[in-house]
Amino acid sequence: MSSQSILLNGVTYRWPSRPVVVVCIDGGDPAYIEQCIRDGIIPNIARFMREGFSAISDGTVPSFTCPNNMSLITGAPPAVHGISGNYYLDVATREAVVMTDPALLRSRTILAEFADVGAKVVSITAKDKLRKQLGKDLDLTRGNISFSSEKADQCSLQENGIENVLDLVGMPLPDMYSMDLSLFVLEAGVRLLERDRPDLMFLSLTDYIQHKHAPGDPVANEFYRRIDEKFGRLAELGAIVALTADHGMNDKSTPAGKPNVIYLQDILDQEFGMGDTRVICPITDAFVKHHGALGGFVRVWCLGGKATPEAIIDLLKDMPGIAAALDKATVCRQFDLPPDREGDVAVIGDINVVIGASEAEHDLSSLGDARLRSHGAVTEAQVPFILNHPLSESYRQRAASGTLKSHQIFDYAINGVEVRP
Repeated sequence: MSSQSILLNGVTYRWPSRPVVVVCIDGGDPAYIEQCIRDGIIPNIARFMREGFSAISDGTVPSFTCPNNMSLITGAPPAVHGISGNYYLDVATREAVVMTDPALLRSRTILAEFADVGAKVVSITAKDKLRKQLGKDLDLTRGNISFSSEKADQCSLQENGIENVLDLVGMPLPDMYSMDLSLFVLEAGVRLLERDRPDLMFLSLTDYIQHKHAPGDPVANEFYRRIDEKFGRLAELGAIVALTADHGMNDKSTPAGKPNVIYLQDILDQEFGMGDTRVICPITDAFVKHHGALGGFVRVWCLGGKATPEAIIDLLKDMPGIAAALDKATVCRQFDLPPDREGDVAVIGDINVVIGASEAEHDLSSLGDARLRSHGAVTEAQVPFILNHPLSESYRQRAASGTLKSHQIFDYAINGVEVRP
């Protein structure tokens, strides 16, 4: 065991005393765990909560996948690491820029820092869009591993630090819109923990099930039953297991079952004229079948016409379904966001509302099989924070005395856990 520690973004992380596995349950709203506890179908998570540590923490706002995953692996908010959504607007070109390029990540990661001092590190994600950022600066020539279940059949030693992943996991390549995409991540983690016993593992799932199935739904229950079994196996192998989520999930449909959408670009075009503003929906990615690129947080850029931040905020301040319309300085201060990637106005929806750009830009044809469930607002920023071992006294006091942030999960798992014989 090395005696080296690392220092990143103001936090010193000691060398892990045993393998540490942090799992990001994408879309893992606390309501799912609460329902499954009541139904008695997640005995391992229930044991972790009873014998270890359990709380509800504040995630990153906007409550989307990319900013929260980057916060988890850097131990810092977006103001530090720079990733505040899936898209932002390049004002110079007026083009929307995808924020999954590793070059846009402004912080080193806990994974790369530990790998550089000799730790063996594994990063596995469901969607390949996250893989390169999660694995940024990770030296794959030294036994470290980084891959996605989406492209598990294409893994190579050069690109991923591993090959023949399907054989290792013993599962076929999963469909993108299935629970198997997440289950593959967890099974791969179990197999690699058995085979290699890495020092650190980060396992990031996908939220397709939570987008389509509410807490208590039979499919959601089956998913949680199956991931619970994987968590139990990780614990049996001697790992410190830490569970959190990137965001929660809420029903965003009308009583009639239709998506409850405010098409903000259409409203702004009618008020200020076409081309005067640009609405960017930072939930947007290549896989919109489960949410239609509709979330609870959007950004508006003023493009030089009569629209001003003050005029937009005044227009929206009393509009039903809008929880807040904030200027750049306010939203950056309130949610610790990077100003250069923020719009002139951030618009946040109520708990049962999603905000889109123009109606013509959103294809909702794939949403007819279930009520729309989505995220992005402050109402989806409360996430589980669960460890399978108890905390030391100092960390218990710290958790009780201040606001617990999900991006502290590695700190608590590495520095704060008190492992009993």
